[in-house]
Amino acid sequence: MPINNNTWELAEAYLAGSLQQSDLNELKARLAADTDFAGEFNENVNLIRSMEGNGKQKRFRAMLRDIHEKQTVGKTIKKGINMVLPAHFWRTAAVAATVAILTSTITIWSLRPSIQENQSKYNNISREVKDLRKAQAQQQATQNQLIQKVNKNLPAPPPSDVKYTGTGFALTNDGYFATAYHVISDGDSVYIQNRDGDYFKAFLVDFNAKTDLAILKVEKKGFRFGKGEVPYTFTAGKVGLGANIYTLGYPKDEIAYNEGYISGKNGFQGNDQQYTLALPAGHGQSGSPVIDEKGNVLGLLTAVGSQNEANTYAVSSKALIDLLHTIPNANSLHLPKSNQLGRMSRENQIEKMQAYTFSVKVYKK
Repeated sequence: MPINNNTWELAEAYLAGSLQQSDLNELKARLAADTDFAGEFNENVNLIRSMEGNGKQKRFRAMLRDIHEKQTVGKTIKKGINMVLPAHFWRTAAVAATVAILTSTITIWSLRPSIQENQSKYNNISREVKDLRKAQAQQQATQNQLIQKVNKNLPAPPPSDVKYTGTGFALTNDGYFATAYHVISDGDSVYIQNRDGDYFKAFLVDFNAKTDLAILKVEKKGFRFGKGEVPYTFTAGKVGLGANIYTLGYPKDEIAYNEGYISGKNGFQGNDQQYTLALPAGHGQSGSPVIDEKGNVLGLLTAVGSQNEANTYAVSSKALIDLLHTIPNANSLHLPKSNQLGRMSRENQIEKMQAYTFSVKVYKK
């Protein structure tokens, strides 16, 4: 039998032992010389052996079923039968079981990448769906805010980019508020933005560049900062060293809380209209109110020290009250006389203050 390229037939003949000695010698020579042929031949041999083992397994199971059926013929079985199977049956069963386990393992491992890929795709799609729903919810929320602004006839933010930002706080609930003068001094227009994101245009009422104080007013009919009256009062004099204080401001888009204490009764270079504070502060917090534990406004943040100096400076509320007295025709500007924060916890004080503390946005063409 000449050796041809049909490795499957060669493998079958080899396993069946039907090759002539000359053909067998020729096959061995080719296996030694041709590695590609040898690899394909060996794969076919292994596959045929597996198939034969699987066939033996099926025949063995059929034999066991046949024996069981013969034993259970009749309505009752009075006596059990002990049967000793020949040794070659057990060898056949062991081979068949091994083939079955090997086949199952190979099948599972071959399908595993596909299973993992499908799982990965599912997770990716799940995340994409969640992201899509989140984006839709945000878009709907933005649309609802725009609709509310239109219905309330609220002014939209100016089209130009904001140049400077600071913080302001209410003096009265009908629109008067205070901030640091250096925040608004170089702008063409000033807006405030409350915690709901609404913009309101403000106009300068009076200022004192020396003390760095400015009084402005929101000129909108029926405007109110909050539902009730301004909940804090203003101290008429200066307080002593060591008084615990805190402040609320807008260094970014969200309101921020900081706390500290009065470390110097006078401010920068001994300025007696200021305090020196041990209080962390940064850009955007100029104009923030400085509040004591009982809810009294002691002053207004104006500046921070140099890099080598950890101090923060605040204009005293006394200087703010002095400026209010100089405003002409300010008969309607009456500072609150009732303090609602005194008996509240710090958390409740902060919550109450947020309606009366806001971001100041300055625009310049």
